[in-house]
Amino acid sequence: MIIGFSTGAVALDKFDIALELLDKTHTNAVELSALRVSELPALMAALPSRLEKLRQRYEYISFHAPTNFEDERALVAQLKTIVDMEMNIIVHPDTLRDLTCWRALGTRLCLENMDSRKPVGRTVGELQVVFDELPEARLCFDIAHARQVDSSMTEGFRILETFGDRLSQVHLSEINSVGRHFPMSFAAKRAYEPFAERLVDVPVIIESIVEGTEIVTELEKARNLFCPEVSGHSVPVPKPVLNHMAAR
Repeated sequence: MIIGFSTGAVALDKFDIALELLDKTHTNAVELSALRVSELPALMAALPSRLEKLRQRYEYISFHAPTNFEDERALVAQLKTIVDMEMNIIVHPDTLRDLTCWRALGTRLCLENMDSRKPVGRTVGELQVVFDELPEARLCFDIAHARQVDSSMTEGFRILETFGDRLSQVHLSEINSVGRHFPMSFAAKRAYEPFAERLVDVPVIIESIVEGTEIVTELEKARNLFCPEVSGHSVPVPKPVLNHMAAR
């Protein structure tokens, strides 16, 4: 299984500290986070000298683009460097205004389904509008966002059914009503279990905001989620999802 953390979840904007902490774990994936545009210059400057070492350490590396930028075309021009480094680039669809300029990122562009606060990208219909304009884009499935938008997880199931051929990464955590990610509760884990078999072969990036001492615990929770035989119980399918499956 390919699984790891977002650097932003481990040490916010201190990606170097995050990488040091993660280097001590058995993770084999990492998402380099520059969620705020102010974080981008330092990360972009450090990448050329660090890339070879990162590739030796991790099987999968992705890059989370800023969400608070003003100059859209300038950002896309910078992100082309990340494309050249062969990393997937995670973006929030509600931040995209000139969709045509984002086509330059091709199949490396990954649209993330959004939480309930956002006006775009929460549902199949909203995502479809963006994918129609970005036909090469891929999907980063944020399972916590899907649960917040629809606690029955039916919409999450529909997103995977509709865009499953685009799926290239998973975001894993729990999220509250104001959009803060935190470690998974038992209830969240149970809600996610029916999706585990579908997602186990896709790189999983944990976004739970944790202290350094909590990294291993959250990592083990995630691994147990995707290996249900370890937990010693069967995985129930929620009734709304079951009904949707039966209707197909």
